[in-house]
Amino acid sequence: MLWSDPKNEPPEELRQTQAMMRRVGLVLALAMVLAMFVVGLH
Repeated sequence: MLWSDPKNEPPEELRQTQAMMRRVGLVLALAMVLAMFVVGLH
């Protein structure tokens, strides 16, 4: 690696997409837990 090489960072769009996917995954996980809780009550 040369000191002049660019930093190995993903472009802005990719970072935004990754952040969105992380949020979607979190919401899906919470929805799954809530659904199991509701099904467990019946």
